[in-house]
Amino acid sequence: MEPIQVQGPSSRDQGNVPQKRRKKSFSEFMKNASGSPSQKILVVDDEEDIADLIKFHLEENGYQVDTCQNGLEVLPRIEKNLPDLVVLDLMLPGIGGMDLCKRIKEKYALPIIMVTAKSGETDAVLGLELGADDYVRKPFSTRELVARVRSVLRRSGEGEEEQEFEGNISVGKIFLNPKAHKVFIDGTEIDLTLIEYKILYLFMTNTGVAFTRDKLLDKVWGKDIYVTDRAVDVNIKRLRDKLGDEKERLETIRGIGYRFNEA
Repeated sequence: MEPIQVQGPSSRDQGNVPQKRRKKSFSEFMKNASGSPSQKILVVDDEEDIADLIKFHLEENGYQVDTCQNGLEVLPRIEKNLPDLVVLDLMLPGIGGMDLCKRIKEKYALPIIMVTAKSGETDAVLGLELGADDYVRKPFSTRELVARVRSVLRRSGEGEEEQEFEGNISVGKIFLNPKAHKVFIDGTEIDLTLIEYKILYLFMTNTGVAFTRDKLLDKVWGKDIYVTDRAVDVNIKRLRDKLGDEKERLETIRGIGYRFNEA
């Protein structure tokens, strides 16, 4: 099936579906379907028409959406109204998308989907290195973007549910508090991205178990996500760098994957 390219509602569709009526019926649907308010998405794109089109299609799927076009607006907007996920374009005035991704991940445990140029494989890899949870390349279909948003939010929510009532975990000098999502090395807290945290949590709750890259992709990113093995290696390297003297516990098994050793 051919992807549906980003496009807005036609004038005919707008005329047939009055705005107030559509919002009311959808609100009732969401209440019956989930029993809770819809999740909030912040869309950051310097092209206002693209941001508005993304907003339209996300709202059609039940999300509350805010938009901004300047990188300087993003952090104050997040501080004022914390979203559940950020869709972040790379090419922005004020502060670039890469720098914003790094700043957001340093301060918030927010999932980020980066929007890159069609030929931006290097940008996509760098975005994953900085902690982005997923990416899409322009031109993209709205169906693909909505599916990725749904998938990333689901993975994020499942991780919180699994870890909410778990006890503290200690391996060597590493101390992990699942309820607070905090990690300490020899008593000093270290900053991890959400992906790095999920990888470490998986390893520390399965010491001595060998994980293939495919298994790590399934467990950490999710089965319906479209990232390569490179994303695993990049995040493992970043995690090792942050573990300091304890990095040797994270062993590379040649031809297989990785294992976290307790002894």
